[in-house]
Amino acid sequence: MAVELAVRFGKTLLVLEVENLNPLLIPLLRRDLRAQGPHYTVQLGDKFVDYHEDFRLFLATRNPSPKLSPTEASLVTAVNFTTTRSGLCNQLLALALLHECPEIEKRRTDLLQQEETNKVKLASLEESLLQKLATARGNILEDQELIESLNQTKSSSKSVEQALTEAAHLKATLQQERDTYLPLADSSSTLFFLISDLPKLNPVYRFNLAAFLHLFQRALRITCVQEKTENRISVLKSTLLNLVYEHVARALFKEDRLTFALHLAHGMRPEDFMENEWDFFCGLLFSDTPHRLDSPRSLGQEMPTWLDAERAGHLAQLLATFPRLKSRLQVTEPALWCTSTGQSANTGILPPTVSHTLTHFQQVLVLQAIQPDHLLGAMMEFACCALGLKELFPAQLSLRRIFETETTTHEPVLLLSSPGADPSHELREMAAQVVGLHNYQEVAMGQGQAECAVQALRDAAMHGSWLCLKNLHLVLAWLPNLEKELNDLSPNDGFRLWLTAEPHPNLPPNLLQASLKLSYEAPPGLKQNLLRSYEHWEETGALGQDSGLLARAHAIFALAWFHGVCQERCNYIPQGWTKFYEFSQSDLRAGFDIIHNHCKDTKKDQSWDFVRGLLEEAVYGGRVDRPFDLRLLAAHLRHCFNGNILGVPGAVFVPDMHLPATARSQDYRKLIEAMPDSNRPAYIGLPSNVEHSAHRSLSSKVTSQLKLLSHSPEVFAGFERNKWTHELSPFLNLWKKLNHNSELIHATPLTSTNAEQLFVGQSLMYEERTGLQLVQIIHSSLRDLSRVIRGTSLPNAAVHSTATSLLSQQCPAAWQTLWEGPADPAHFLRTVVYRARAVLDMVKRLDKGTLLSDTINLSDLFHPQVFLNALRQQTARNIHNSMDTLRVVVSWKGSIPTAGLQVKVNGLLLEGGQFASGELTESPQDSPLVCPVPPCHLAWLPQALPGPYASESCISLPVYASIKRDRVLMCVDLPCRGDPELWLLMGVAICINTQ
Repeated sequence: MAVELAVRFGKTLLVLEVENLNPLLIPLLRRDLRAQGPHYTVQLGDKFVDYHEDFRLFLATRNPSPKLSPTEASLVTAVNFTTTRSGLCNQLLALALLHECPEIEKRRTDLLQQEETNKVKLASLEESLLQKLATARGNILEDQELIESLNQTKSSSKSVEQALTEAAHLKATLQQERDTYLPLADSSSTLFFLISDLPKLNPVYRFNLAAFLHLFQRALRITCVQEKTENRISVLKSTLLNLVYEHVARALFKEDRLTFALHLAHGMRPEDFMENEWDFFCGLLFSDTPHRLDSPRSLGQEMPTWLDAERAGHLAQLLATFPRLKSRLQVTEPALWCTSTGQSANTGILPPTVSHTLTHFQQVLVLQAIQPDHLLGAMMEFACCALGLKELFPAQLSLRRIFETETTTHEPVLLLSSPGADPSHELREMAAQVVGLHNYQEVAMGQGQAECAVQALRDAAMHGSWLCLKNLHLVLAWLPNLEKELNDLSPNDGFRLWLTAEPHPNLPPNLLQASLKLSYEAPPGLKQNLLRSYEHWEETGALGQDSGLLARAHAIFALAWFHGVCQERCNYIPQGWTKFYEFSQSDLRAGFDIIHNHCKDTKKDQSWDFVRGLLEEAVYGGRVDRPFDLRLLAAHLRHCFNGNILGVPGAVFVPDMHLPATARSQDYRKLIEAMPDSNRPAYIGLPSNVEHSAHRSLSSKVTSQLKLLSHSPEVFAGFERNKWTHELSPFLNLWKKLNHNSELIHATPLTSTNAEQLFVGQSLMYEERTGLQLVQIIHSSLRDLSRVIRGTSLPNAAVHSTATSLLSQQCPAAWQTLWEGPADPAHFLRTVVYRARAVLDMVKRLDKGTLLSDTINLSDLFHPQVFLNALRQQTARNIHNSMDTLRVVVSWKGSIPTAGLQVKVNGLLLEGGQFASGELTESPQDSPLVCPVPPCHLAWLPQALPGPYASESCISLPVYASIKRDRVLMCVDLPCRGDPELWLLMGVAICINTQ
């Protein structure tokens, strides 16, 4: 009705709290007018309304990034009234002066008022003078009254101008005094906008300006007075930084806190970074020299012998980008970089004579190049030193302290929980102590609970009680209504609104900004996992009385252990599991019911095959969809539900742990509480160096997130030649250098003339076509992009898509369609050119008949599975057997005597163990995460023919296409020591080296 009346009578309509554009307004915004005589009409819904030319429409939203389709965005004019850096700086400066030097701010305010008054008075005098001259009659020189009035006006004007001049001098003096606190305001403004970047990590990380201003004023109040203003400002900066970090970090999940700390360190301490160091660290800057096309020696670097080829390549990139580091690192002196025991100094500690010549961040860069397994600790140490923090992770979250010191009636508290964590139990306990359960109500949100929640909210606000709305991520469409209800509330004292939700990208930004956010995660570690399981069983009474079967008590403990191991192994992907599986409390409950029902009949013998089968096939195994993960799951079940352990008093369950001889739950609680707080890799079946996997994975994630935070959103807004030139020129230069004196761009696929190796030849022809097609498509897209940047061509959709992907450090989809290579575009370009050249060389060797007699590097192929399958087809044809009857066999003893067609391959990596003396051995604690596998002979043999190793001394391991373990190529038998099932639990696998 309001829109119709405004359109009809030409009124100005202001619509507040707009979340999205109503389709009803589209014809109106498009001005789809129809002429009806002298008037125009426009369609609103199902009727036509007279349109008045004076109609104006304004839509206002508090959402900083409203979602508009391209069509909708073209129909409206967006005016951004959000906070700017300079505006916030002035606001913070005024707050600082009001607290620190109120007399200066008062004098400035009075001066501004006086200045404005004088300006108005001067304008009034000028207007009066002009009015008198305009209304004068006759000869103005004979009008005595007019002349006296003019003289009086002139005198008044001089006094006003003199007052304005004096005010300008005084204003300049006051401004100098105000500028003393300008560094504090500027630094604080920078801090706020660094926080504003966090939604790029997770959309729920949104913080409003009001909370930041509150922290700023709090820092002013609690900071001790200093004699010198400079010292005072320095202390204020440090205090505010600590307050803001604590406030924000407790709202972040633990995996994102290091990223936030490094982001702050870079933004607040730019003097700690030399030119281009930060961009190189994040992957935004790269050398034009390729990693593997040229050896380090051809790059002009003498690489150390104590580094493997991959690390030497990364070090070569570092030294090529920062040549001054070469003389400081002294990498060609092995005695300096090796310990007295002769082991390489790959422990995350640089030699003292080297570290003293480097800045703190340069030490981080060196460790990133030569020892990424220890990069995580180096990054944490640097962040603490740069920000002046004792630790990056705040103290244990206390809801009681948060309630007493920070909560208000008008600000809801949003508890962001990770999967498997439930803060409502702790919240209920605190409510019972503070306000009593009669003043506390919970509403679990879901279908049909919206009206109940609204009524409960109104009642709680009226009576001043507490309300907890749980699982808001399940009712996303209703949340704008909740926000409007909160804006209309007039709550009584004592009212508190608690909200719980899991992170979701569609949570309303306004609700997120208006809430005090706290992240709630389950305590990490197997010990805490076991304690949570037993606490839950004891609360629900599931354990029953202390009396019971010993085998039942042991089986329940084994179930809790197995459940905890399944969840903890998710922290070590892809070695723990090849992908993430969400094992939940429902799995634990189902397993408990199975054991409870199985142990009811105390007369029959307890066989655990039935329990293992149900857990493997129906409960936990129902979530696992990869064969080798299912094999791992079955191995853990065989270990936990072992008839030789369960029901045996004092049986050894894991090393240094004996099962209790009683069925009392207290004894099992004591056993769990005696465990170390940190995980022992042996407890979850993983090798001792598995922490390297978690550290490398986390540090890689941190650098990827920092790369995302370093990008400005304006870069992706559209075509801007200067920005595109600056951001995209490194890719164009790299591609030019990679193809210097190369014939790949204009080459045509060769044809193999070797008829003896038909299938192998066809596979290499396919590889050659893939490489050349990739090179030529990349060249075409980068050539078009270069023309647009130079201004010789207009941008089109394809060019814009390529540029947008490269600006965000992602590979364009057109490239990835042909080959799913590395995600980093620079690495992708290097790898494509390197492999294309390697494949061309293989085709030439095939024509000469020397390919199969030489060593073939599987990491040089775009699709190694195609080559392996071709070798299988060729073998089947040569021996006149079916392909299904062949199995792959490898040998490190030399050639395989029973094989007719075999090849020698390399380019393989072993993860989870080491290959020494021709067999699989356990990795020492300080050993690298992966180690190269020596070249081996590979062949396809019929099932009946024996292999080079006895089956009882081998373990069948998968060979993956990459270290991500996302695609299995084949399975090979690897000679090993000890029980093969222990190697299975360690997650040992072979991967093709894609680095």
